[in-house]
Amino acid sequence: MGKPKLAITVGDAAGIGPELALQAAAAPQVLQIAQPLLVGPAAVLRRVAQQLDLPLPPVLDREMIAARKCPSESASIVSVGDLEATNVQPGSFSAATGWASFQAVDQSIAWARAGVIDGIVTGPIQKEAWHAAEAPFLGHTELLADRCGIDEYCMMLTGSECSTVLVTIHQPLVDAIASLSVASIERAIRLAGQAMQKRHQRSPRITVLGLNPHAGENGLISHGEEERLIQPAIDRVRAWSQQQGWQWQITDPVPPDTAFTPAMRRQTDVHVCMYHDQGLIPLKALSFDDGVNVTLGLPIVRTSVDHGTAMDLAWQGTASVTSMLSAISLAAELA
Repeated sequence: MGKPKLAITVGDAAGIGPELALQAAAAPQVLQIAQPLLVGPAAVLRRVAQQLDLPLPPVLDREMIAARKCPSESASIVSVGDLEATNVQPGSFSAATGWASFQAVDQSIAWARAGVIDGIVTGPIQKEAWHAAEAPFLGHTELLADRCGIDEYCMMLTGSECSTVLVTIHQPLVDAIASLSVASIERAIRLAGQAMQKRHQRSPRITVLGLNPHAGENGLISHGEEERLIQPAIDRVRAWSQQQGWQWQITDPVPPDTAFTPAMRRQTDVHVCMYHDQGLIPLKALSFDDGVNVTLGLPIVRTSVDHGTAMDLAWQGTASVTSMLSAISLAAELA
């Protein structure tokens, strides 16, 4: 079968994505497990490589990728997104850099769905730049779900210390709470359990967080979300997993402030969190450098770095490549 071909989208050209992609493409540990295809504006990658004295892979035509004629061993660049390198300034994103990064992801999804590549690793985008470019999606996850034609998906962040699955993702907090439902919580628990069962080859241990302080104290400091929404979702997944002949271990709603203690993490494979920061704050506090973003429920493999564009560090060669290397390693494992 050979090594999996992984499209590595370079993210916003004005951020740290291009240098991380170039560093990863030259890393021996990457070349041992995958064939990286850097997808993004070749002119910008060339400029960044020259500025930071990084190796520059050869540039391939898009037609070669579609025809499956790319070299089988080395890293390559596939130029997607028209950007003049002289018009891009490090740390200054724009509608142009946003549209280029959107095009790179969109093209990579099309290749993955066609089976031309084996997976996608996405570099960091600037959501404001996508908005300025009038891209019709807020971010990666929404674009992936639309292009793959799925409704059942969720975001998982995983690192060396913990894994978190989010019921709601990029919404203002008041909207995220209002959008919680038994069905959405049930979906997140089920997808989290399936991912962990596949990963560990055993029944998963799932910790489900409450929404409110102290998991609501039986309604004393809540509007009953734990009783009305979270517990019924847990009960449904427990019943479903038993029907499948599985013995999933799922907690009742756990107080969020104790869910990530060392003792809890030792007996948990994945935490299911009700909203973005409930899962991202502990994940980034514990596993910032090696955290990886995975979209669950997709028919294609997609992982991502778990950090932003770091415009203040762009093109300086000081940003950590660890998350990118972890994302590539996981994508190669899943492909």
